[in-house]
Amino acid sequence: MKKNQIGKSDLFISELTLGCMSLGTDEKQANRIIDAALDAGINHLDTADLYDFGENEKLLGQVVKQKRNSLIITSKVGNHFEKAKKDWFWDPSKTHIIAGLKDSLRRLGTDYIDLYLLHGGTMDDAYEETIEAFESLKQEGLIRAYGISSIRPNVIKRYVEHASIDAVMMQYSILDRRPEEEILDLLHDNQISVLARGPLAKGLLSSKAEQQLERKAADGYLAYELDQLKEMVHSLQQLCPEKMTMNELALRYVLKHPSIASAVFGASSELQVMENISAANIEQITNELYAKIQQISRPIRYEAHR
Repeated sequence: MKKNQIGKSDLFISELTLGCMSLGTDEKQANRIIDAALDAGINHLDTADLYDFGENEKLLGQVVKQKRNSLIITSKVGNHFEKAKKDWFWDPSKTHIIAGLKDSLRRLGTDYIDLYLLHGGTMDDAYEETIEAFESLKQEGLIRAYGISSIRPNVIKRYVEHASIDAVMMQYSILDRRPEEEILDLLHDNQISVLARGPLAKGLLSSKAEQQLERKAADGYLAYELDQLKEMVHSLQQLCPEKMTMNELALRYVLKHPSIASAVFGASSELQVMENISAANIEQITNELYAKIQQISRPIRYEAHR
């Protein structure tokens, strides 16, 4: 599978990433899912301390402990949580980030995290302190690179200007083209890589789109009403080239922009892994097809988070 460099770092990750939030709690099942991804050439696994209040990191650590050296692991910090109460609050302080990193290392059973992301961010944060925390962890060798996971243009631009980030994780898909307007080119120009999460838009762009539309989009999705979504999905299905699935079309679309280092998909079964990894064996979509997809969908912009 093709590998892409993360920003200016020495990290090279597969163009498809397994998001581990949906792994569940069964270690044997999680092992099968991760093995299927690794066998297909995926080398990048994404988790966060908040997922299952630390249990997701623990599960991942158990599954990959014999494979750690061949993997790139991303985790996230910034949500101060109490597992017993299943409650959390936003805390981007240096104290919490450093403590959070140590907790994540313990749960993952490793002595370093490859890519460490701030799990959110607001304009009210003391961002200088946050950056100082990440820089100190990098200097200590406890993390190899850092960035943020955010959809807030104002926060992203602040970190582009003031921090040495190598990556931004953000939601991006055919149905959520908000990053195209003002973020993707900015990050590419600054040699900052994008990890595109939600490329299948909650399954609305998958091979099971019809079922997912009724289940997950009865009240609409972002700026689209259900009827609009049904019309767009149908048009995309008609546009899909012969022998290309909707999953593949959706993944290849987000990977078209040069800022995207990897598309992050979740999976709760081996079958879901297999439905997505086939996209890695397909040539990049043509400029003509890319333009036609953009004609079917319509760009929406960030109205909040300003």
